[in-house]
Amino acid sequence: MKIVALAGGVGGAKLAHGLAQVLNPEDLTIVVNTGDDFEQYGLYISPDLDTVCYTLADLANQETGWGHKNESWLVMEHAVRLGGPDWFKLGDKDLGTHLERTRRLNNGQPLSKITRDFCKAWKVQHTILPMSDQPVRTIVETVGKEISFQEYFVHLKCEPKVIGFHFEGAERAEAAPGVVEAIDSAEAVVICPSNPWVSIDPILAVANLRSAVEAKLTIAVSPIIGGKAVKGPLAKMFTELGIQPSALAIIEHYQNLLNGFVLDNIDQDLTKMIGIPSITTDTLMDSLTKRAQLAQAMLHFMRRLL
Repeated sequence: MKIVALAGGVGGAKLAHGLAQVLNPEDLTIVVNTGDDFEQYGLYISPDLDTVCYTLADLANQETGWGHKNESWLVMEHAVRLGGPDWFKLGDKDLGTHLERTRRLNNGQPLSKITRDFCKAWKVQHTILPMSDQPVRTIVETVGKEISFQEYFVHLKCEPKVIGFHFEGAERAEAAPGVVEAIDSAEAVVICPSNPWVSIDPILAVANLRSAVEAKLTIAVSPIIGGKAVKGPLAKMFTELGIQPSALAIIEHYQNLLNGFVLDNIDQDLTKMIGIPSITTDTLMDSLTKRAQLAQAMLHFMRRLL
């Protein structure tokens, strides 16, 4: 069964890893959000892309879900001592990724090719693609001003009240090579339990991607369990936008895009309020085994819907 997964953040990386455990490399393509990419210390940082790649390469820090495992911080400590910014932590091994990515970008190589080469070096067999080779930047609209996503998420620790989002450059961006082709040839699309506002919406904002997904059997996994976000500011965002955070809010957010929905067992009572096919299972992927179990349950669900 050929699957395309749309992913961003730690939750997206975990499910992508679960799917990679149960699907052959030729049957899975992971399209990753790059709307939160930014520059720091003159380096091009791609947090979601790196989180997904590190996770599938078994290089991710298992405690945080992001960053490199067995990391050291000597370069950062010295830079900060000299007056450099310290709000976005860059480990020594992680810096190697950013240095080489930036060098290649400055030499004219597209992000998709760089990602493919990095995955080969990390022995990642499944295909991981950025959503676009052109820059798309998630802008968080807050009371009083608009700020970049990393400024909001890391520097300001999600404290400003959110009133909306937009994606600079999306109207000019094209899907990275292979993305639309992978969706067209897939039997189903999986929207991972990522933040819909800032991890999935940027992907769908790229030209032709939403229409390509709409043409496919598409299921989503709720990133909200029992009214709370597993990780990150999603529940806070919903509340500030005047929406009760729940699995039902996720379905409403994606509107007519979904053909199926996966909820956690905790939210089983909500299934009678859902107007599309759904299943409940354990969606809290707090172990490698549970990632694969969720992926397997989803595959069974999708096969029933095809």
